[in-house]
Amino acid sequence: MAGEVTVEFDDDVATDVTPPARAIPPISAAYGGGGLFGIAYLLGVGEALVDGGVELGVAPAIGTSAGSWAAGALALGIRWHDAIDAIGDDIPRLPDPRSGRLKHVAAEIFGDRRAPSVRAVVCSLPRLQRVVLSGADHPIADLVAASSAVPGMLAPHKVGGRRYVDGGVRSMASADLADPGRHLLVMAPIAGPMFGPAGRFAERVLRREMREWRERNPAGSLWIIRPNHEIAELAGRPDQLFDPDRAKRAYDLAYDQAAGILSRWGDTYGDVAEAQRDPERRIA
Repeated sequence: MAGEVTVEFDDDVATDVTPPARAIPPISAAYGGGGLFGIAYLLGVGEALVDGGVELGVAPAIGTSAGSWAAGALALGIRWHDAIDAIGDDIPRLPDPRSGRLKHVAAEIFGDRRAPSVRAVVCSLPRLQRVVLSGADHPIADLVAASSAVPGMLAPHKVGGRRYVDGGVRSMASADLADPGRHLLVMAPIAGPMFGPAGRFAERVLRREMREWRERNPAGSLWIIRPNHEIAELAGRPDQLFDPDRAKRAYDLAYDQAAGILSRWGDTYGDVAEAQRDPERRIA
């Protein structure tokens, strides 16, 4: 597509196709699913970007499944280690069909706080239609409990009188539903080298969604961050996405990956925090 800008970050390699010369508006973000491993990856990347001056905490964000937990945590300033300390050993072991199980865990982290900048993708029952719930209308704990209720593994969660299950049933990231913005930053734990052919298929779907977003936001640039090979090797099977020890290692590696990304952004665009304030400079 003429004029399209996509910058990819995996394996510490970036491919940059002529960034636009116009000033920066706010960033919007889309966070994909991937179990406890995905939450750790997303918060590792997200916290490193925040620590480097990227204002993800105030950016409009949409999250799916694990991505809803990450979006909520970043918006509310909750760090990965704080979340893990809050729930201790109370991490659900799958399958766990008890009603309210996810809400209980989520409330340990988020309480009853809301975040108007956060939206979560869920699937309504019985027809499994995609629905977007807002953190302005519901507590974050309800959003994440609904968005990550894996069918057959965790009980559906009721919000506003309707039952919902994991938004990843229909799409791992729903990037096409992301908020408008000059830059769309997509973080996808299940893409690139994750799970071989399954990860590559998930990325094809994701890229189609990103193109659909760009059709509605023709001036926007697209940025995708996904695990590098070292991170992907931590989880070779879907069941390993729920292993706490693998998740903790994924967080550390993701933070390091994002620190490298920040360095390359700095080489291209200069100081990240200053660039967000200065309309004549550009970052992603």
